Amino acid sequence: MRRWNLWLGVWACAVALGLGQPPAAQAASSKSSASAPKSAKKSSKAKPARQAKSGKRNTSRKVVRRAPPAPSVGQLAGLRDTADPLNLQSSVALVVDQDTDEVLFSKNPDAVLPIASITKLMTAMVVLQGGQSLDEELAITGDDVDTLKGSSSRLAVGTRLKRGEMLHLALMSSENRAAHALGRHYPGGLDAFVSAMNAKASLLGMHATHYVDPTGLSSGNRSSAQDLAMLVRAASEVPLISELSTTREAAVDVGRRQLQYRNSNALVRDPEWSIALQKTGYIREAGRCVVMQAEMAGRKLIMVLLDAAGSYTRTADAERLRSWLASGPLAGSGPHATAR
Repeated sequence: MRRWNLWLGVWACAVALGLGQPPAAQAASSKSSASAPKSAKKSSKAKPARQAKSGKRNTSRKVVRRAPPAPSVGQLAGLRDTADPLNLQSSVALVVDQDTDEVLFSKNPDAVLPIASITKLMTAMVVLQGGQSLDEELAITGDDVDTLKGSSSRLAVGTRLKRGEMLHLALMSSENRAAHALGRHYPGGLDAFVSAMNAKASLLGMHATHYVDPTGLSSGNRSSAQDLAMLVRAASEVPLISELSTTREAAVDVGRRQLQYRNSNALVRDPEWSIALQKTGYIREAGRCVVMQAEMAGRKLIMVLLDAAGSYTRTADAERLRSWLASGPLAGSGPHATAR
């Protein structure tokens, strides 16, 4: 009895101290107390997430203002502001009947401006005049890489193409590395080639024209619409230049790859036009330029457009001229036009 009373006393003390729970109950209590901080942490983490979700999003974006493009030489001279009957956006425009020299439209025809890749028409004239084999393979080297404007090219250094293929790409797609390689492989090198370009210009009577490279990347290549009309007339008498400049597209094999090229002038793919020769051009100083020999109403017309603000503007000006010619001078129902 005394022993029983002793055990009862021990048990009572254990209950008082919280040690009298069965082992299962102690484990459950321990697990419950251990999980409580975790759920509390989880709850505290979830709160900010819900608050963030209910908050308003910051949709404001930083506006980056780009500087306007630098003006062209013609723009700086105020030539784009010259009024003309057709409201052309090009600084210079000229339409001449190739056979009769009759001027049908004229706007700043004597202004001397950078001509960009229209230069390549003279490049082609000098290459063919040189009589070198069009089947000879030429290599693109680091010397042909454009360090002046940083323009890109699909002809990697080391590419080898025939001279005729280089000429084709230069005329059709305005390939700068191809044009530079043509000049570099001329007898006497690049300097001799540029001298031949200027000599040919003088021979044709292009006295307002000056060339400094075979690509047109330099703004030092300059001419007037009057002079360029002479160049188009002379180039159109070389069947190969007419053919290569108006090809719609072409492919060249470069090693194991084949490169596809398209004409830089979208009008050659337009069935409304009959273009026998063309060349486009662009550098910032020159704006968008194009020269063409096109047949309209049975007449061969030379068209020159210089210093348009964009490629679409250049095309729109050409279309405006074509529509006006078809309904006016060529139809015998309208006068010739001269800008004032």
